[in-house]
Amino acid sequence: PRHRQVLLRRADVVVLRSDPEEVRRAVVRQPGRGSDKDLFAEIYRNQLSKRLLYETSASEDAEKSMIAKLKMKCGAQFTSKLEGMINDLSLAGDLIKEFREHCDHLDEGRSALGGIDFSVTVLTTGFWPSYQVQDANLHPQMQKAIQVFHNFYNMRTQHRRLQWIHSLGQASIQGKLNNRRHDLIVNSYQALILLLFTKDESHDLAFIQNATGLDQQLTKKLMMTLTISKYKILTKSGGDTKAIEDDATFTPNDSFQCPHRKIKIPPPTTEETHNKERVEEDRSIAIEAAIVRIMKMRRTLSHQQLVTEVLTQLSTFKPNPKLIKQRIEHLIDREYLERDPNQASTYRYLA
Repeated sequence: PRHRQVLLRRADVVVLRSDPEEVRRAVVRQPGRGSDKDLFAEIYRNQLSKRLLYETSASEDAEKSMIAKLKMKCGAQFTSKLEGMINDLSLAGDLIKEFREHCDHLDEGRSALGGIDFSVTVLTTGFWPSYQVQDANLHPQMQKAIQVFHNFYNMRTQHRRLQWIHSLGQASIQGKLNNRRHDLIVNSYQALILLLFTKDESHDLAFIQNATGLDQQLTKKLMMTLTISKYKILTKSGGDTKAIEDDATFTPNDSFQCPHRKIKIPPPTTEETHNKERVEEDRSIAIEAAIVRIMKMRRTLSHQQLVTEVLTQLSTFKPNPKLIKQRIEHLIDREYLERDPNQASTYRYLA
C-alpha cells in the first residue's frame, strides 16, 4: 500500500511520472501473493478515503485505473466498496449543485446559510471506513447552514438519516495575526476553537473544552496542532513544549510570522491505517457464511471435510482451523448445525 500511496498523491506524482503504470502493476501484484487480501483491502480503503476526502489524489482516472486492475486480479467483491466510494463522490457533486439551486430559490437566498460558503458531501455508510462520531457545540452560523441542508435533504428522501462527521469537515477562517491577514484552512473542530479568539482574549483549556463540547483528550490534541506544531497560531502558557498542560491558557500569537496568505493546518492524527476489529468481524461473518453454504449443499460432513472445504472457498484470507472450529461451535449454539449423536466429529445441517 505504501507504494500505491506515493503514486496516487498529487504531491508525489512527479517522482513517478516516468512510468506510473508500471508501479500500479507492481502494487496490484501484491494482494494476489499473500493470504490476507481482506487486510490489504481494509488498508487500501482507508488510504483511498483520505485521498478522496482531502483531495490529495493525483486524479480520479488514476484511482479508477488502480481499482480496475485490483478488480481483475482479486474479483468484484474485493473492489465493490472502493467503486462505491468513487461513485459517492460523483453523486455528491450533483447533490451539492441541487442544494445551491435550492438555496438560490429561498426567500433569504444564500444568506439563509448564515453568510458562509457551505457545502456537504454525503457518503454511504457501508462503503467508507468507520469514523468516530463526536458531537460538538457548533457555531451559530454552522448550525444555521446545517439546518438548511437538513430541510433540503429531507424533501428529497425521508428514509435516510444523516450523521455528521465533523472531524472530516473543513473550514476556511480569515484571521489577522501580527498585522498580517491569513486564510487558515482547518477542520471543523479546529475552526470552533479559533472562533473563540475573535479578539485578544485568553482562554484556558477548561473554557475551550466547555465551549466546544469536546472531551479533554481530543481538545488537547487539537490545541497541539494550533500551539506546538509547525504553525503556532496560538501561544500557550507553561514550559512544556511537547504537551498541553491541564491548566494551560491560550492567546492569539501576535508574533506569528508566515509569508503565505493561505495556511493549511493539519488535523490531529487519530485514525489507524486499518480497523483490526472490523477485519476480524468481517472474517467471522465470511467463515460462517461459507460453513452454512457448504452444509446446506452437503447436509452432512465430518469436521475435517468441512474445514477443508471452508479453506477452499475463502479466497481473500486463510483462517486458522481453530477459528473455523470456533465459528462452527457458534453456529451449533444458534442451531444452524448439530453434531451427529452417533459420531461427535460429524455435523448435520438443520434446515
